[in-house]
Amino acid sequence: MTTGVGGYSVNQALAELTDMAIGVSPIPASEYQARIAKAVDLMTLEGLDAIYLNAGTNLYYFTGTRWHPSERMVGALLTSDGALHYICPAFEEGTLCDYMMLEGTIHCWEEHESPYQLFSGLLDGLSITGGTVGLDESTPFFLVSGLQGAAPTQRFTDAVAVTAGCRMQKSAAELALLQRAKDMTLEVHKAAARILRPGIDPREVTEFIDRAHRAVGAGAGSYFCIVLFGEDTAFPHGVANPKALDEGDMVLIDTGCQLQGYNSDITRSYVFGEPTDRQREVWDAEKAAQLAAFDAAKPGAPCGGVDDAARRVLASRGFSADYALPGLPHRTGHGIGLDIHEWPYLVRNNQQPLAPGMCFSNEPMICVPGEFGIRHEDHFYMTEEGPRWFTQPSHSIDDPFGYETQ
Repeated sequence: MTTGVGGYSVNQALAELTDMAIGVSPIPASEYQARIAKAVDLMTLEGLDAIYLNAGTNLYYFTGTRWHPSERMVGALLTSDGALHYICPAFEEGTLCDYMMLEGTIHCWEEHESPYQLFSGLLDGLSITGGTVGLDESTPFFLVSGLQGAAPTQRFTDAVAVTAGCRMQKSAAELALLQRAKDMTLEVHKAAARILRPGIDPREVTEFIDRAHRAVGAGAGSYFCIVLFGEDTAFPHGVANPKALDEGDMVLIDTGCQLQGYNSDITRSYVFGEPTDRQREVWDAEKAAQLAAFDAAKPGAPCGGVDDAARRVLASRGFSADYALPGLPHRTGHGIGLDIHEWPYLVRNNQQPLAPGMCFSNEPMICVPGEFGIRHEDHFYMTEEGPRWFTQPSHSIDDPFGYETQ
């Protein structure tokens, strides 16, 4: 049996977990102010008079205001002088004030009124109707259409140069939150591996992982969870009716949580039982591709070069050099932060230079239809000297969590 896999009851595995979120420091108000200042600098470079930040992760990143996007317009207009103007339904004003981290003027609309006309009037009052307003790239079409209809002479454009320009490179405080979230999920992975037994249903494992995430300090439990066994593991994001676990199956578990809004996202692949020669061959090829991607992540190098490096290794092992199967059907990695998938992306032809503070998943998955799939997914962040792992990659197919090396 693979080391660290099986042998525990659910209660035994949960009893070994402790709250790892104790003492975690939230992002301070001073950092939100620094983000606003950087956004203003980028707005100047991009020729933007203001940007609109819709409810969601961009609003939270820049203002510290947590608000779930809905059919009602809630957001903030950031002007080129650094002033914030919040927009919300009148009946939500008190709640918005309660969640607000950075002060700003609040502009309200009643349920029968148009928030788009309110927005247009706000632009008029700020004398920026002749300028250019960037819209948060996550703003839904119905809001964009409403704003364009209410201000037909106003020039709107994509604000991604500002939003991504600020968010791509993480601060020390952000890196600390990401590190802790990933440490938490890795302990959950270890616990989940211990409860596996022949016949266990993926839903039972998924429920356990949610409980385990709560036990290590993730108040909302799992942010997501994929549990696959056997041939199902060849499907990167799962199947409609996942099978129960059999002896000799490949196991693929991909899960994560959030800590102060920052995401973890780790995948582990191993065998329940004794690995076959074929499983060993593919597992080792996956490990080699992951390490090649990591080694290619040099400061200033293009993001796409990381994907290229992983595919070269896979091609040398007899897999497709492109997206065909058996091989790697998707990009090698994605950025991560307040969104589980965010800029930049480790994908072919992406010329974005790697820079300190950028954070990425590294997951050049191998899919072998009709057999199994293997995904080693760990994350790294860039420093001036090069990449550093948040979590160490799987040690070996026989000892994926490295128990025998400790």
